[in-house]
Amino acid sequence: MPLNDLLREREAEGTPIQVGLVGCGQMGSGLMHVMHAMPGMECVAVADVDIQRPLEALRAMGIPRQRIRVTENLGIAADALDRGEYVVTPNALLLTQLEQLDAIVEATGSPEVGATVAWSAILSEQHVIMLNVETDVTVGPLLREVALRADVVYTAAFGDEPGVCKMLFNQADALGFEIVCVGKGKNNPIDYDATPDSCREEALRRGMNPKMLAAFKDGTKTMVEMAAVSNATGLIPDVPGMHGPQVDVPDLCKVLVPKEDGGILSGRGRVDYSTGKVAPGVFVIVATDDRRIATDMGFVGMGPGPYFTLYRPYHLCNIETPLAVAEAVLYHEETIASRAMASEVVAVAKRNLRPGETLGEIGEADYFGRIYTYREAVALGGLPVGLAAGGKVVQEVPKGEILTYANVAPDTTRFVYRLRQLQDSMVGFARTVRSAPSA
Repeated sequence: MPLNDLLREREAEGTPIQVGLVGCGQMGSGLMHVMHAMPGMECVAVADVDIQRPLEALRAMGIPRQRIRVTENLGIAADALDRGEYVVTPNALLLTQLEQLDAIVEATGSPEVGATVAWSAILSEQHVIMLNVETDVTVGPLLREVALRADVVYTAAFGDEPGVCKMLFNQADALGFEIVCVGKGKNNPIDYDATPDSCREEALRRGMNPKMLAAFKDGTKTMVEMAAVSNATGLIPDVPGMHGPQVDVPDLCKVLVPKEDGGILSGRGRVDYSTGKVAPGVFVIVATDDRRIATDMGFVGMGPGPYFTLYRPYHLCNIETPLAVAEAVLYHEETIASRAMASEVVAVAKRNLRPGETLGEIGEADYFGRIYTYREAVALGGLPVGLAAGGKVVQEVPKGEILTYANVAPDTTRFVYRLRQLQDSMVGFARTVRSAPSA
């Protein structure tokens, strides 16, 4: 039965999907509004370090203050949900203890918070939907495996670019096309020097967190998003950082194809992005050896071949995320999740780093992320960007050089570090890559 019909049935029966949200920033608060407008689903519990943000979101949705309980007490929170009230808390782990919740959406963007919340939720047999791709590319394979054993769904979100890329990939793969390249549009060239300070005015104007905007501008978000696609599909970056050509949609299937056919790729089965007129869309470039299929692709307006571009001109971010929640709860299906490490996003110095300094978070002034194949990242000793925050610089790292386990000591007390150590010790999470990219 279609999702909309199932959701309307839940609404009519008075049993809507009960969702908990961790992180009520731009994405999280918007997500709350969408769920409130939908049939059969409601965000009833929200955790944020600044409780005024969820309180303001609930107020904007028309929820009376007397129906909102602010608490860190499990019993009080559970009783409030049983009475049909809403719960707001600064304690994210409280949500993972609430049996009334069917699913948790994690939307902080912090690998540490994401790993902690996802692990706890899975052990509590709650479905987990990640609007936090930074966590997925760091410890996603482990979290997915644990979720499978717990018979719950761990997934990244639909609406986020990796989820929409995977939708197109699944369609093309099911139809028997060869996948040449999967990618996304980026609406501006990478600015490796972007910091919260340099982005602050624009961020405030757009209602964004300056640190988050800096992570978009310095390329980290693009690298993380395409690493998530890589780790879910086995496709790899052609070169470190990918090519990122300035190509518009009609020319994608001429440029992001193998060199022997006039393109820039060294082979097929790649992930990449374009700074041309592609954003906010995503694409999959496909090929077929069947002449009749190629002829039919031309007949339906897909061009002369030999390569064809499947293009979705939009992704709706948090607006589409409830679809991933519904599929997890009602169909027990994931949208996209890292299954093994085909790619790694390695931290690169954004400025000269000196011994003794402690590294900040993703998007701050210390480092940005660059995608490598997992095999190459291991060979270089590269430090995953998801483990960089809180690390101590032990050797000087010039601007533009990668951070490694030799020049940075990661914070071993962080939960995400411990999960990554566990993941690295387990067999089956590292893919064998057929061809390594050039250095």
